[in-house]
Amino acid sequence: MNLKKLEEDLNTIVEKRIALSKISYADEAYDDIEEEMHDLEDDFNEEYGDELEDILEKIYAQLKSDNEVLLPSAYLANEYSSMMPDASGRVTYEVVGKEGVPVESEQFDKMDVRLVLVPNPARFILQINGKSMKDLWVAK
Repeated sequence: MNLKKLEEDLNTIVEKRIALSKISYADEAYDDIEEEMHDLEDDFNEEYGDELEDILEKIYAQLKSDNEVLLPSAYLANEYSSMMPDASGRVTYEVVGKEGVPVESEQFDKMDVRLVLVPNPARFILQINGKSMKDLWVAK
């Protein structure tokens, strides 16, 4: 898997999601941006789906969850917050609130546990009760 390209493609999708979240359904550009985003997500699933699904299966096993692994784009948050760029100009993102895919596990009884895919670096984050707790996989 070309991690640099994964990062670029994931970043592009997240930027589209951010752009979409800043406009209303009534905006003339909404449908076009949404369609572009869905096309990007389809391409992302096609290009990285098998490898990311293998990674997700390992994560689910680690969490002792019987949940079914979904397509990688399902793990994208609906909203991302951009952080300030670092010295090299790279923008990182954070996810606040209950985002991503719910995961059932006896390890986390009665907690809202979710997995979310975040770029820069590309990673799957474990969220518990709406707070990002741990990176379960980081693209290296």
